[in-house]
Amino acid sequence: MPTYRDEVVVLRTHKLGEADRIVTMLSRGHGKIRAVAKGVRRTSSRFGARLEPFMVADVQLHKGRSLDIVQQAESLGSYGADIATHYERYTAAHAMVEAADRLNEAETTPQQYLLLVGGLRSLARGDHDGRAILDSYLLRAMALSGWAPALDACARCGAPGPHDGFVAQLGGSVCAVCAPAGSARIRPDCLELLRALMAGEWDAVDRAPVAASSAASGLVAAYAQWHLERGIRSLAHVEAVR
Repeated sequence: MPTYRDEVVVLRTHKLGEADRIVTMLSRGHGKIRAVAKGVRRTSSRFGARLEPFMVADVQLHKGRSLDIVQQAESLGSYGADIATHYERYTAAHAMVEAADRLNEAETTPQQYLLLVGGLRSLARGDHDGRAILDSYLLRAMALSGWAPALDACARCGAPGPHDGFVAQLGGSVCAVCAPAGSARIRPDCLELLRALMAGEWDAVDRAPVAASSAASGLVAAYAQWHLERGIRSLAHVEAVR
């Protein structure tokens, strides 16, 4: 069909010509979409504000040769304003959409879309610490893509844990036999926090010690960037507010 509808979350935009924008979106049913939104930079645009980063919308698009064309956009979630007024939320949201953009270059699922929308909604409401929401999102998104970190057994030999080594390149926690020299050591409270972030156990996440939260964030960042095979540039700004 030349015309189709879908629910989308806007990942990023950039200018095209004098009045248009190219909008990159993660959709519920069509994966990642790049489309031209004509005239949205004009003050008279009917839907320009609905196609800003972190916004969730129901869109109608016309299928194009290289870029689709946005024909209609109706707001489903206006999270951008609440996120942009808090630096911690804003930097965390940028890291989330950047990771989503990287993760979904080849394929996507409705679960990836719903996970990102849920994370942005939680950020906009200030439900939890922004970095904790980001860490939970990254762990779950990696798991949905088939890269769940090993937390209860050695990632290399399968020996039951808990283990106090963690090596992103090997897939998570590792036993003393498999841990390379100089590998990161992980404290029990940090390991418990990683499990809580994976499971969405927010009571445990919210009461975690600051030291455990900082250590977990570092491990999550290293793990995600290793498997994405390139850095998440926005993470540098998130880490600066810790």
